[in-house]
Amino acid sequence: MLAVLQPSRGESYLDLTAGYAGHASRILDATQNYKDAVLVDRDENATKYLAEKFRGEPVEIRRTDFCSAVRQEIECGKRYDMILMDFGVSSPQLDRAQRGFSFAKDGPLDMRMDQTQKLDAAQIVNKWSEREIVGILERYGEEKPGFARLIARAIVQGRPWTSTAELGRALAKYGRGGRIHPATRTFQAIRIAVNDELGLIERVLPLVPQVLKPGGRVAIITFHSLEDRLVKNFFKAESSLGEESPLRVLTKKPIVAGPEELFINPRARSAKLRAAQKR
Repeated sequence: MLAVLQPSRGESYLDLTAGYAGHASRILDATQNYKDAVLVDRDENATKYLAEKFRGEPVEIRRTDFCSAVRQEIECGKRYDMILMDFGVSSPQLDRAQRGFSFAKDGPLDMRMDQTQKLDAAQIVNKWSEREIVGILERYGEEKPGFARLIARAIVQGRPWTSTAELGRALAKYGRGGRIHPATRTFQAIRIAVNDELGLIERVLPLVPQVLKPGGRVAIITFHSLEDRLVKNFFKAESSLGEESPLRVLTKKPIVAGPEELFINPRARSAKLRAAQKR
């Protein structure tokens, strides 16, 4: 990530998914420019952590989704040397059972990144129609139509659902062999629907060039094919006009984690990094 963004002392930085400052700390160590840094996250726990971590530094910390944040910056006419978006679910979200992101840890059916929003996983599995659940399983879980209908019917007929482990156990019997737990794609689909993850990405990407300075770099980290496809196609379209294109792609192929990083952080095995530069 640092090799692509190449942060220099004094450069401005907009982190649209700051989380627990894993990337932000390294970039700000390089720029030493805290007054021109904005760290955004829609998770209240993350923004509280960021406020404490950067206490005493003139960093702006903002609790909102990344699309709303970019629109705010456009309205203010602000531009940045570097922008980072990391679309992964944070480890604290996955590891805390009460957040309800994982069937491996028994917790409420929540999955909200923004704890103030009304829609949660419980509403989807207990209130949505079988047809609606089939739709998200096909689109967001990339399940085949027949299997999506099977899982959706099981969810509807098994209502009410109260916990992640309960739903995970019920779906385990639909295993078809292989390494992936049969509940994995269902939980992914529900999470994406709860947080409108793909919708936000589709809306934010066309806005990104407007908040980059000439020569500014944007790096985007994705964790599954649906996200990566959106980013890949956007960069391709934005760079297709040669010298008249607003962006120049810096990564012909996505950068993936190496053995050393995977040893430290096994969850990075599905991460892909793509980057571009404003002309």
